[in-house]
Amino acid sequence: MISSLLEQLKNRRLALGLKQSDMMLRVGISRQQYQRLESKGNPRLDTLELLAKGLNSQLMLVPKERLAAVRAVLERDAADGEGAGVASPGEKKPQLSDDPWQGLLGDDS
Repeated sequence: MISSLLEQLKNRRLALGLKQSDMMLRVGISRQQYQRLESKGNPRLDTLELLAKGLNSQLMLVPKERLAAVRAVLERDAADGEGAGVASPGEKKPQLSDDPWQGLLGDDS
């Protein structure tokens, strides 16, 4: 199951190697504000857009009937090694549903 949006924000921040205090420089909110948002927040749309930009990401609304197709494309790209680290033999490669951000920056995280 895909984690909640707030969990995805945290996972993305961690994947980029950022601390909560780094978000102040990236999007103009204090560590305390970001910490509150990440833990139990209910951000406004404009705040989500700022956070996405600060995390080198893009918000996207995907119709439910197209969600499987979008996931399939992302899984295929991850399997092809586009922007994602390739798992060594015997190593289980994480699934897109475990980390929807995997490989989006061309890093190995």
